[in-house]
Amino acid sequence: MTTINEKAQLFHGLHHNGEPVVLANAWDVASARVVEDAGAAAVATTSAGVAWSLGVPDGDLLSRDRALALVARVAAAVGVPVTADIENGFADKPEGVAETVQGVLDAGAVGINLEDAVYTEAGAQLRPVADQAERIAAARQVSDAAGVELFINARIDTYLRAVGDPATRLDATLERAAAFVAAGACGIFVPGVVDPATISALVEALDVPLNILAGPGAPPIPALAALGVARVSLGSSIAQAAYDLAGRAAREAFTTGTYESLNRSLDYQQLNSLLASRKA
Repeated sequence: MTTINEKAQLFHGLHHNGEPVVLANAWDVASARVVEDAGAAAVATTSAGVAWSLGVPDGDLLSRDRALALVARVAAAVGVPVTADIENGFADKPEGVAETVQGVLDAGAVGINLEDAVYTEAGAQLRPVADQAERIAAARQVSDAAGVELFINARIDTYLRAVGDPATRLDATLERAAAFVAAGACGIFVPGVVDPATISALVEALDVPLNILAGPGAPPIPALAALGVARVSLGSSIAQAAYDLAGRAAREAFTTGTYESLNRSLDYQQLNSLLASRKA
């Protein structure tokens, strides 16, 4: 039987500049099994997709217990390493982040995404660098104490939130990245960047793997690989596409009374067998 730390080491080993691990983010057990069956080397959760599947809007509104219960079900259902999107750590203070990370490890996951944006009534804003570094250090301390090489993927939202002067955004991102790596981050996730020149500059400047959020409008994965990206995430886009299909199929049935939207549905027996082959 593979131990949790062996899975953690395996997950670390999947990150290679120029040969990225591709994460087609899942949001429940069925989507995780489908992704694994498609050939995934690891399964990542999408916080947005998880929240939607549980009837909650995205944006730090899902409770920690519900999120971790979903991570545990996914980790039990697949054989590959699982990394969990834990938003802001479901906590205001570093000690709360530590509690969440312990829950992630107890759930069987070997990686986390930890955001540096905080949601307020005025909208999402970035945490001060020192505050976020404390949260990352708290996560690292828990994983070290557990003897698990948890992959901490520090998300930096400077580009996604269009923070500050565009001319200084790269430097601001790298300043945050340096502090987060010093605090214990294993990788840096910069969603919102699709410009090849910026991606190349990030790869060149970082000493840890760079994670890019991909999808329509982003360079193809081979192009990202050529730029030196080590990790590519599809984020909530697959969940969004699945829900779009549900809406289109329903509207078609309600209007024309036809079923053309469902012509490429996954075979019933195939999906059923994926879930029967593993117990979540």
